[in-house]
Amino acid sequence: MSFFKKLKDKFTKSADSVTEKFKDGLTKTRDNFANKVNDLVARYRKVDEDFFEELEEILIQADVGFNTVMELVEELRMEVKRKNIQDPADVQSVISEKLVEIYQGSEETPNELNIQENGLTVILFVGVNGVGKTTTIGKLAHKFKSQGKKVLLAAGDTFRAGAIDQLEVWGSRVGVDVIKQGEGSDPAAVMFDAIQAAQARKADILLCDTAGRLQNKVNLMNELGKVKRVIEREVPGAPHEVLLVLDATTGQNAMIQAKTFKEVTDVSGIVLTKLDGTAKGGIVLAIRNELEIPVKFVGLGEKMDDLQEFDAEKYVYGLFSNIIDQNEE
Repeated sequence: MSFFKKLKDKFTKSADSVTEKFKDGLTKTRDNFANKVNDLVARYRKVDEDFFEELEEILIQADVGFNTVMELVEELRMEVKRKNIQDPADVQSVISEKLVEIYQGSEETPNELNIQENGLTVILFVGVNGVGKTTTIGKLAHKFKSQGKKVLLAAGDTFRAGAIDQLEVWGSRVGVDVIKQGEGSDPAAVMFDAIQAAQARKADILLCDTAGRLQNKVNLMNELGKVKRVIEREVPGAPHEVLLVLDATTGQNAMIQAKTFKEVTDVSGIVLTKLDGTAKGGIVLAIRNELEIPVKFVGLGEKMDDLQEFDAEKYVYGLFSNIIDQNEE
């Protein structure tokens, strides 16, 4: 059974709302990537070196990342040779299968958040200004609240003008309280107050905003280190997640940010926002493969429920859905 057939059986016959969100949210990337692959397949009579060179170019343009592209194409060459694939059309399904394999890696890394069954779960958010960090916190607060959990927000970005107010707007919209101090106050002190409040109110989830200044890496490292020490002292084993928020539309710049934050803090997962706004959704694979950090959530639109848990198979289905639907017809 081809991988396309597997995806078709899994998703097209019983497509749920989340699968449709991936399909709709990846429209720009699909138009840029999958349609170019389709055109490539249509132009070639056989799978030769010229075919692979053009495929490399398409993958690089989709921001899959140079190292990941080289690895992927080399594996494709071996697979084509092993299966004696002659028809370029048969390569499309193999590409989709290899994309899922590259994301999942040699070991299955859980995409699920490390939510504590008993007691308080503390999630720390890091990332530069403008990537959608506060919006992500608001949408996740909505998600957790809709699951019946008691949620609090900690306004730890005390340096950016308006950051506290922005978080309060989201808190009011979602219906959760925000623990804050004045602008310019010590972020670690805010975290201490937030944890005390969360424990006193028997909250399930504490979502913590932080400043995202990359101008001085040493200051950022010191600040995040101090925040983490306070959290660890008050809640042993916390923070249970450190989520790095990246803007998918910035492409390779997001990779640079990811590398920087990985150096200064223990990032446990990526939230990739605005995936629906870019034609270069291959950045998901580059981040996963080159940084070995799982992408835990992706932003697929503006609505409150458009922040979705990442699923490699639904992602690949979203990329190739036009071709899969054509095959079904």
